[in-house]
Amino acid sequence: MTEKKNNTALKVLTGILAVALVVLGIYTVKFYNEEKENKAILQKEKAVIEDELNDLIVKYDEAIEENEVLDQDLVNARDRIERLLDSVQDYDATYAMNTRLQREISNLKVEREKLFRIVDSLSAQNQRMATSLDSTSVALQERTRISDSLQNTNQSLSNKVDRASQLKITGLSGEGVIVRNSGKLVENDRTRRIDQIRTCFTITANDLAGPGERNMYVQVYNPENELVGDEIVVNHEGGPMVYSAASKVFYENNELDVCILANTNEEKLLEGTYKVYVYAEDILLGTGSFSLR
Repeated sequence: MTEKKNNTALKVLTGILAVALVVLGIYTVKFYNEEKENKAILQKEKAVIEDELNDLIVKYDEAIEENEVLDQDLVNARDRIERLLDSVQDYDATYAMNTRLQREISNLKVEREKLFRIVDSLSAQNQRMATSLDSTSVALQERTRISDSLQNTNQSLSNKVDRASQLKITGLSGEGVIVRNSGKLVENDRTRRIDQIRTCFTITANDLAGPGERNMYVQVYNPENELVGDEIVVNHEGGPMVYSAASKVFYENNELDVCILANTNEEKLLEGTYKVYVYAEDILLGTGSFSLR
């Protein structure tokens, strides 16, 4: 009788295990399909971002071809978009990267609208000037004088827009450093010995930028597109952004050399090429790269 009960219990246990294996298999397949679907969605979002950047480049090309006013400003804006598009194509699609790029595109669209409004306004002024100075030879002479004056005004306005738009940086570089007991920093490119990552750049002189304290931020991405640093979350008007490190600087319209240190995590220090992004608030000022071995 006991043996019969044992056989019955064994059969019940076997049945339970079989059901559990089936359920586990179902959940495994479901998780795999969801992961695959999420990757496909991110790739589609990345494709949409690339299309939007390409569309912005086309619009700038058309504006550059049709307008001589503020031509250099339009060329500079288009070149920044092309560089951003190149960086997008180098990365695998992730939620964080897609979100950041969507904010960048939003900022680029706002900048485009501002520039195009200035172009339209100046083009309209030129058209009205040409229409009002076509009647007599005296008016023709006046037209020449005013046209020369307007060209000077347009050039001055173009320079002013370029200088006043935002801070600019040069000499952007990144490197690994060892922190000595004395506090001295020593450059090193070996991942096993690095204590921090140092990003250095120079904020250029700008007479029209308001002097005062500025929030500067750095993002450092390792070869696998992982953010290296303290993961500082900052809420901007366009939404939150995550940075590797932050620093406050006091800008007095003159050239200012800045270095920002980002802490490291041994698990994220990999051999290869690292990308560095520098921001003033949520405005991207420049990008660079460096290698560790």
